[in-house]
Amino acid sequence: MRAARYQKLSDHLWCIDTEQVRDALACCYLLGDGEHYAFIECGTNEGVPRLLALLDELGIARSQVSHVVPTHIHLDHAGGAGLLMRELPEAQLVVHPRGARHMIDPTALAKGVAAVYGEERAAEMYGELLPIPEARVRAAESGESIAVGERVLEVMDSPGHAKHHFSLWDEATRSWFTGDTFGLSYRELDRDGAAMVMPTTTPVHFDPDAWKATIDAYMAREPACMHLTHYCRVDEIARLADDLRQGLDDYVAIARSLKDSPSRHEALVDALAAHAVGAAQRHGAPLAEQAVRDLLAHDIELNAQGLGVWLDREAA
Repeated sequence: MRAARYQKLSDHLWCIDTEQVRDALACCYLLGDGEHYAFIECGTNEGVPRLLALLDELGIARSQVSHVVPTHIHLDHAGGAGLLMRELPEAQLVVHPRGARHMIDPTALAKGVAAVYGEERAAEMYGELLPIPEARVRAAESGESIAVGERVLEVMDSPGHAKHHFSLWDEATRSWFTGDTFGLSYRELDRDGAAMVMPTTTPVHFDPDAWKATIDAYMAREPACMHLTHYCRVDEIARLADDLRQGLDDYVAIARSLKDSPSRHEALVDALAAHAVGAAQRHGAPLAEQAVRDLLAHDIELNAQGLGVWLDREAA
C-alpha cells in the first residue's frame, strides 16, 4: 500500500494529501479524541489507500473510525466514499441532506460528472463510484452534532459553492472545516507563510449572495483558523474573509461584463486567469506569471464553467 503524505496539525488532527491531479491540491482530515476518529472528506478512489495507510502508520484500527464526513458530494470530496466505507466496518457516512441519496445510489452523480468532463476523463479521474448501504448513511441537518468519541463537530449548512454543502465547527481547535466555501488557498502561493485565497465557482450552484452569508456565519464564531480542502489550514482569517468577499464581487463583475461575449467561455477563462495573476502579484506570491497560470489552470477552467452556468441561470 502506498504511504500517506500527511502533516500533523495538532493533537489527534492530521491533514492528508489525496494527491489528486497534483500534490497539495486536495486533502482529507483525520480527527479524533484518541480512541475514536473521523475522516473529514473522502477524496477520490485513488486517494483512499493513502487514508488507510495513515491509519496503519498511526496504529489506529479501522474499527475505531466512527464517521466519514464529506462536506459535499463533488467527487474530489466524496468520490471515494463508497470504497472508503467498505474498508471501515463501524463507520457511518454523514452527509448534507441534499447529497444523501447520491451516496446511496451514485448513478446520477456519475452521469453529471461525465457531462462536465466527458465519460473517458471522468472514469480516469474518479473510477467507479460505489454505492453505500442506506442504513450506513446519515443526512445531517444544520445545527446537528456529530460525536466522534468525546470530540463534537457541529454541522452548519453553508451554501454558495454548492447547495449540498455543509461545514463543521470543531470547538477543540476553534475552527471550521470549510470544504470549498472558504475558497482555494494553495501553499505554493504563500508569501512568508501568509496565505491568499480565491473563490471556487465550479458548476452548478454558484450563489454569491448565499456565499457571503456563509462567510458571515463563519466569522460570527471568531474562528482561530480554517481547515480547507484545497488546501490545509490557513490563519489570518479576517483578512482572508475580506479577500474572499472581494474575489466574489470581482467574479460577478467579470462574468456580467462578458455575458454577451461571442466566445464567452474562452473569455471567462482568460479574464479569470488574469485576475488570479493580478491577485498573486499583489499578494507577493513567489511564483512567476506563467507558473501561477499553470498552477491554477484546472481551477480556472472549472470556475469559468461555473460562472457560465450562473449567467445562464440569471438570464432565464
